[in-house]
Amino acid sequence: MQGRTDRRPGAWLGLMLAGAVAALPAHAAEPDFGPHVHVLAPGMPGIQQRIDDIYAAQQTNHFGPRRDAILLKPGTYRDLRIPVGFFTQVLGLGQHPDEVHVIGDLRSTAFLENDNATQNFWRGAENFSVTPTLGIGDNTLQWAVSQAIPFRRMHVRGNMRLNQHEGWSSGGWFADVKVDGVVNSATQQQWLSRNSAWGRWTGSNWNMVFVGVSNPPAGEFPTPGQRFTQVERTPLVREKPYLFIDAKGAYAVRVPALKRNSVGVSWAGGRIEPGRTLPISRFHIARPGDTAAALNAQLAAGKHLLFTPGEYLLTETLRITRPGTVVLGIGLPTLRSDNGQPLVQTADVDGLTVAGLFLDAGLQDSGVLMAVGEPGSRQRHRADPIVLHDLFFRIGGAAPGQVHTALRIHAHDTLVDHTWLWRADHGQGVGWDSNPSAHGLWVEGEDVTVYGLFVEHFQQAQVVWRGNGGRVYFYQSELPYDPPTQAAWQSPTGRGHPSYLVDPAVTRHQAWGLGIYSVFLQPGVVLDRAIEAPRAPSVRFQHMITVCLVDKGSIEHLINDVGEAARCQGGSNTATLKAWP
Repeated sequence: MQGRTDRRPGAWLGLMLAGAVAALPAHAAEPDFGPHVHVLAPGMPGIQQRIDDIYAAQQTNHFGPRRDAILLKPGTYRDLRIPVGFFTQVLGLGQHPDEVHVIGDLRSTAFLENDNATQNFWRGAENFSVTPTLGIGDNTLQWAVSQAIPFRRMHVRGNMRLNQHEGWSSGGWFADVKVDGVVNSATQQQWLSRNSAWGRWTGSNWNMVFVGVSNPPAGEFPTPGQRFTQVERTPLVREKPYLFIDAKGAYAVRVPALKRNSVGVSWAGGRIEPGRTLPISRFHIARPGDTAAALNAQLAAGKHLLFTPGEYLLTETLRITRPGTVVLGIGLPTLRSDNGQPLVQTADVDGLTVAGLFLDAGLQDSGVLMAVGEPGSRQRHRADPIVLHDLFFRIGGAAPGQVHTALRIHAHDTLVDHTWLWRADHGQGVGWDSNPSAHGLWVEGEDVTVYGLFVEHFQQAQVVWRGNGGRVYFYQSELPYDPPTQAAWQSPTGRGHPSYLVDPAVTRHQAWGLGIYSVFLQPGVVLDRAIEAPRAPSVRFQHMITVCLVDKGSIEHLINDVGEAARCQGGSNTATLKAWP
C-alpha cells in the first residue's frame, strides 16, 4: 500500500491485531434494503436456518429471477455453515475483513453431476474472514466455482481448494485475498489472482495468472504443471467499494483510492486503505420496481445508487453523468430492457465507479448493453479514471435476448476489474438465430486496462480493440459452440472469427495470459487464428494457449499465422506460445 493509511482507534486496533473480534454498536437506524437483503448479527436466533433456506431456494436457481445478499454484521459467528448458491452474495459489514469472523464453513458446491462445477456461476463473497473448521477437512474451504464469482477482500484462516473432489471447474477470480495456508487450484482450467497473498499455491492447468501477488508459485509458462504467468506489480487499480458499518453503527460505503504499482492485500497489518467514505444517506437505495426515470432523477440530484437484489425492468437508459458517482449493486441485481434501450450510459467524466451489476439482454436489440463514455470521447482520466468492477453480461439463457455488442468503452484510461460477457450456450432462448450477438467487448478508448477478461460464445470477434495503449491481464474465451456450418462463420481474413482482434491501426497494446478454447458442435468448423493483431514494436502478447475440447474442429494458429494447431483429431488438442512477436 502506498501513501498514508487511516487507522481505527488504538484500543480497537490492538484488539484486532491480537486476534479478537469485537461487535460494533448497532444503535443507528437500519436502512430499508428490502426483503432479499438478509442482515445477520452474532447471537441472532435462527441464523443457520435463514442461511439454509436461502440456499435451498438458490442452489438450483440457475436462471431464475430470485437474488439474495447476506450481510454479516461485525463480530464472531461460531459453528456457522454458509453454503452459497446461484445469485447469492455474502458480504461482511466490517471496515476490515477481520472484523467479521466466521468459524465454520463457507462453501460453493458443484452444481452438475460428477462434482462438475463448470456451471457454478453468479455468486460471491467479500470482506470477511473464515476459519474453515467445518470445511472439507484439514481446515480447508471448498470454493468450487467457474465464471462470475467475485471473491474479494477475504481472509481465509486455513487452506482453500478451488474445485470439488476430482471434478472440473472453470474459474475464476481472486482480488485482495489472503489465505494463511495452501491454495490448491486442482482441476481449475484457469484463474486470475490479483493483489493477494497465501502461504503456498499448488496446481496448474492451462492458464494461471498472478498480478501483484506477494508469493506467486515458481515455474514458467508453458511447462506442463507450471503454466504460470507472473506480473510483479499491479500497475494501476482502485479496489471495489464496499458497504460497512462504522464505529457509531451507521452504514456507509468506503471507496478506496487509486493505487499504483501495488503488491499484496490492501488491508494487511490491520490498516484501512486510503480513500473516501460516503454515508448511506448520500445513496438512493434502489429496490425492484424503481423506474429508470426515478433512478435517473436521483442521479441528476447528486445521489449515488445502491442497487438491492432483484430484477429491474428499465424502459429507458440509466444515465450516470456526475463526476465521482458510485453505482454499487449487492446480491447481483439484474437490469433488463425489452424495448431496445441500452441499459447503462456513462458520461465522459472523472471518477465514476460502476460495480456489482448484472446486465441482461432484452427482446429487442439495443445496440449495446452498456457504454462507457460516448463515441469521440476526448477527456483524459489518468488521475481519476472510470472504474468498472464485477460487471456480468448475459445474452439469452433465462429468456430470449439479443444485442450487437455487450460493452463498449469509449472513455480513455478506463479500468475494468473483472467482467464476464456471456452469450449463453445453454438455457432458454439459445441458438445461432435465437440469441444473436456479434461482440462481447469493443474498446475505442486509449489506455484502457482490464484485469480478468472473460468473454464467451459471441458470433464474431469476442473482443475488438481499436484504442491505443490497451493492457489485458488474463483473458479467457470459449468460441461459439454453435456455428451451423463453416460458411455461416467466416470473417474477412479467413475461416471463423478471431476471439481477440486488435485493429490494424493500433500501435500500442499488451496482453498477458490468454486462453482460447473451442467446443464446435458441428463437423467441419475451423478457426484459422485465435488472435489477430498488427505487427508493431509496441504490440506484444505473452503466454497464449489454445485448446480443442471436443471431437470436432480445430484452432489452426494462436496469433496471426504463428503457433501450432490445437486439433481434436489428427494432432495435439493443446497449443502454446510463450511470446509474440
